Amino acid sequence: GYEALLRWYHPRRGIVKPSDFLEIAEETGMIVPIGEWVIRQALAETARWQGDFRIAINLSPTQVRSTHLAAVVAQALHANGVDPARVEFEITEHVLLQQTNTSAGTLERLRELGTKIALDDFGIGYSSLSYLRRIPFDRIKIDRDFVDGIETCTASQAIVSSVTRLADALGMATTAEGVESQGQLDLLRKLGCHEAQGYLICE
Repeated sequence: GYEALLRWYHPRRGIVKPSDFLEIAEETGMIVPIGEWVIRQALAETARWQGDFRIAINLSPTQVRSTHLAAVVAQALHANGVDPARVEFEITEHVLLQQTNTSAGTLERLRELGTKIALDDFGIGYSSLSYLRRIPFDRIKIDRDFVDGIETCTASQAIVSSVTRLADALGMATTAEGVESQGQLDLLRKLGCHEAQGYLICE
């Protein structure tokens, strides 16, 4: 699978990282048209590539609160002929902390379209197990904080093992983020992780 990553190619500043502009876009509401462009662009690009790989696209709290999001996704899927089962939308706990009836309805409509929903950066911040009970996620993404140093940290090993067993019991897949060494990957496999992402997999 692949994940859509956003970069701003500025004529004077060069490449501007998302951390430098997404917060402002979120505060001003510009994240909605930017996010819609990302969805259309990612699916158009996916349609041109060979294979049936999965494409992951991040959603912000403001996007999820938009009543037009599901319609935009449906139109982009239809226009590009992409199988919805290949599309996975990633949300963080910030979406869940700001959850409203509108956002809950949006997530449900995205799943009704046939797309998947993943909980990103699981295990940090205010992550709550109640989210896993209330929202039918398809995937849990284990934050890189638990992967870095996992070969020597027994606490991280125990946490990852617990998360993978919980995910299995709930019928959810798991992806470990930030995998940078073969040793990490081998251990994560033993601990029950289904997938991994990071520099070891692809630069």
